[in-house]
Amino acid sequence: MGATTVWSRDQVAARILNGETLIVYDGHLLLIPQKWLDAHPGGSLALLHFVGRDATDEIQANHQDDTMKLIPRYSIGRVELTDGIWEPFLPPIAAGWVRRRGSGGKMEWYKEAVEVFAKEETEFTPSSSVLLVENAATHSQASGPTLSNIQPPPSPLSLKQQARQSKAYRELHKRIIDAGLYKTRYITGYGPEIVRYTLLAFFSAYAYSHQWFITSAVFLGLFWHQLVFSAHDLGHMGVTHNWALDRIIATIIADFIGGLSIGWWVQNHNVHHLVTNHPSHDPDIEHIPFFAISPAFLDSLWSSYYKRTMKLDVFAKIFLQIQHKIFYVVMAFARFNLYANSYTYLYQKYFDTKRARGGNWAWRLEMAGILFFWTWFGRVLYGCGSWQTALVYLLVSHAVTSPLHVQIVLSHFSMPTGDLGPVESFPHRQMRTTTDVICAESIEFIHGGLHLQVTHHLFPRLPRHNLRRASELVKQFAKEEGLTYAEFGFVDGNHEVIGTLKHVAEQVKIMGQVAKVEAKEAVEKKMAATDAMLGIAHKNGNGTHSAH
Repeated sequence: MGATTVWSRDQVAARILNGETLIVYDGHLLLIPQKWLDAHPGGSLALLHFVGRDATDEIQANHQDDTMKLIPRYSIGRVELTDGIWEPFLPPIAAGWVRRRGSGGKMEWYKEAVEVFAKEETEFTPSSSVLLVENAATHSQASGPTLSNIQPPPSPLSLKQQARQSKAYRELHKRIIDAGLYKTRYITGYGPEIVRYTLLAFFSAYAYSHQWFITSAVFLGLFWHQLVFSAHDLGHMGVTHNWALDRIIATIIADFIGGLSIGWWVQNHNVHHLVTNHPSHDPDIEHIPFFAISPAFLDSLWSSYYKRTMKLDVFAKIFLQIQHKIFYVVMAFARFNLYANSYTYLYQKYFDTKRARGGNWAWRLEMAGILFFWTWFGRVLYGCGSWQTALVYLLVSHAVTSPLHVQIVLSHFSMPTGDLGPVESFPHRQMRTTTDVICAESIEFIHGGLHLQVTHHLFPRLPRHNLRRASELVKQFAKEEGLTYAEFGFVDGNHEVIGTLKHVAEQVKIMGQVAKVEAKEAVEKKMAATDAMLGIAHKNGNGTHSAH
């Protein structure tokens, strides 16, 4: 990074307000051009959430060495540091501001959402919390954000302490690298996995050939359940560590065999890893109208990922009041929601930039994969002989994958969702919002090794077969830094999640009761006022009659 210009905090703020995408990395100021913002493999949101912030840890955790070598070309100089620390801004997107092309093709500021600050200090809405609700105004805001919009609220965290934890995390990362834990265990790791996949697929096909359709559906579901763990690794570039090769293999697994878009999953999952458990930004906890894991969702928040309001409408109120009772039922059909998200993503990508559509072989390969999937799976359903049997086969095969969805939410649903602001360091945020599921080594294949979510969130590209060894180093790091390494058993984890859902359900019920009382009082007041008016009118009427 040869640029020698030093940028002050005020100068950085001015350029951000002027519409530039500026990110701090290792003391350098990176200027991200619009073309790269549009074509970034991890999605534009992965960059926009770090405008004005130091993203050194996040960048190093999520990128290969070859990609890191490209970073110097984006540097426009260094930034002024105070005691070696960069004081972060609140990214414009966190304040509801985004850039869009106007009618003349020029990029303009647009206020898509309005900030909601904590009315009172709670575990769900700390004083540093910045949530979003939809902006009632629909026109483009050419004036753009002001300096006050990108100044974060005071945080309960110490910036110096967070910087110290960040430094300790980088030292931990070096120990992980030196221990060779980024090396993929192709034989001892993926060897048994491939054997398992092959057997499950064989048993499904064998049962189907004998018209044991339910048995076949169960094995197919188990096949999908296990195979998705490898798709996860590939999406993180954690297998061959080559983006193109990992994406091709991932597309074969996810799209051709599973009918799901790996492109959508990577984009969704990257955002989840970067803004974990933030109610307005993390798509992995935004499940209105079926689930709400924080009372904050009861304010009809805006989702910066889905670009819509998560409305607390009548439908949501009904489901949220019983969400702890229907949790496993909804999880049984969760795969259908993945289809919807996948195909919505692929449809939107069709209208994306030229590089993301016509010049992107990955998109075309995915489309071919989805077509192939529904061709072979449609043939499987047709071969069941009747629509009733085909329906049962469809439901059973998809329901069998539900333990995967349960496992994923266990690691986050019961953890804090409060926003501690951009001051919070990468390791602190990941360890605060993520927990492990305790599991014996002999049966961890059931969880795909991803029950060690704390370590995975700290080192997303780490091959999952090495997570257990890495977790020992992470636990030592947590002890040294005074951080909590959260973990609980599978049963206890389920109890925690159900308890969280029940708590919010009770809040919804209370809201309903309060609304009924207020409505009753309003009616009573109106009736009393009406009676009073009628009484006055009657009295006046009698007086007039007597006088007459």
